[in-house]
Amino acid sequence: MQWEVVIGFETHVQLLTQSKIFSGSSVRFGAEPNTQASPVDLALPGVLPVLNRGAVEKAIQFGLAVNATIAPRSVFARKNYFYPDLPKGYQISQFELPVVQGGQVSFALERDGKSEIRSVQLTRAHLEEDAGKSLHEDYQGMSGIDLNRAGTPLLEIVTEPVMSSAIEAVAYAKALHSLVTWLGICDGNMQEGSFRCDANVSVRPAGQKEFGTRCEIKNLNSFRFLEEAINIEIRRQIELIEDGGTVVQETRLYDPDRKQTRSMRSKEDSQDYRYFPDPDLLPLVISDEWIRRVQSALPELPAAMRARFIDQFGLSEYDAMVLTQSKATATYFESVVQHAGINQAKPAANWMMGDVASTLNREATDISAIPVPAAQLALLLKRIDDGTISNKIAKEVFAAMWQSPSGEANLADAIIEAKGLKQISDPGALEKIIDEVLAANPKSVEEFRAGKEKAFNALVGQAMKATRGKGNPAQVNALLLARLKS
Repeated sequence: MQWEVVIGFETHVQLLTQSKIFSGSSVRFGAEPNTQASPVDLALPGVLPVLNRGAVEKAIQFGLAVNATIAPRSVFARKNYFYPDLPKGYQISQFELPVVQGGQVSFALERDGKSEIRSVQLTRAHLEEDAGKSLHEDYQGMSGIDLNRAGTPLLEIVTEPVMSSAIEAVAYAKALHSLVTWLGICDGNMQEGSFRCDANVSVRPAGQKEFGTRCEIKNLNSFRFLEEAINIEIRRQIELIEDGGTVVQETRLYDPDRKQTRSMRSKEDSQDYRYFPDPDLLPLVISDEWIRRVQSALPELPAAMRARFIDQFGLSEYDAMVLTQSKATATYFESVVQHAGINQAKPAANWMMGDVASTLNREATDISAIPVPAAQLALLLKRIDDGTISNKIAKEVFAAMWQSPSGEANLADAIIEAKGLKQISDPGALEKIIDEVLAANPKSVEEFRAGKEKAFNALVGQAMKATRGKGNPAQVNALLLARLKS
């Protein structure tokens, strides 16, 4: 049987505020347990929550960035459930009237050797407070409760169930992560819980319109684990159904050591939480003037930057999308073009998506920590353009630049000179080498004159080998062809 996969996402983004969403307690990470929990966070009798304006403004920023509707009036609700680390016995969240409604996140996707641009529709993004944390280690068989996180401001971003593979889901998650850090509303630290992904996964027979039973995989804190967990859960559900079993709606955790998802608890539906409007909080009213003020302070957004890259640099839509997936990547690219000249925009884009990206991936390094400054990569591009080195030799120079970073402004030139990599463009020198290659390969010469085009490529390869890769490829081709025809 052929199966279709359906994936939806819920992402908890911790907002970059100094204090909690309903109290003045600090949200600093790493403090001693229960040292950042005020009477409001502890839910002591008689305390009242006061909404953090900064958290609201960050929600507005996000809504504007994804072209969503900012609700002029939204309501906070009580989400009732009972956990030891939830002191009130309920979580203050939003239900029927969230602050951000709709919107979409777009991203570049490589799949099956093809490049495409995808957009994932958002259902909503709502403000809520975080719960505390249960601690199970080093407590002599007991569990401890740390309420430092209780009340930390979160923006929960919910997608429509429109993704169909782990690859697509991870691409969406990375794009969302890039966007919230680009905006400066979240630090994006997944290890510290600032960006937590929950994936709702279900399968159904191909062509069936009804959704299958979904399982939620909770609190995935790395993109690698996210992809692994989704693929493993897909296989689990398909195998379970094909063996005659039934998928049960539940929340599951991913065990990366055992490479399996395991049951955590039965999955609740909205009615199980008995939502009702919080009587201690007035409706949140957001005026048009407030929205305009927030919008005027926004940085250049990825969509606007993509349009500018296409118009200003003549890039394709796909190239512009890739280069604006992160602010650090876009900034580095623009700096390379600024130093190299606008005529080098397309070569710079090719290098960014080629050698730079592959080396960053191989070295597990972020673009913000790249050891090759933008000005030095720009100089390398200039040396390709002016014929000093070929593209092939440039790769060798780039690798040397990566391994020998320095503050030297002309590092590329220094490496080219030290290694003797300057391209041979002198016609006389190239003609001499070509004559030697032709004399050494009479069989290939005869095959070319007999109409076998592959023989020409073989001779070009021999000529480039004779120049140790330093021959100007265009000149080698032209001179070799002229010699053969004469």
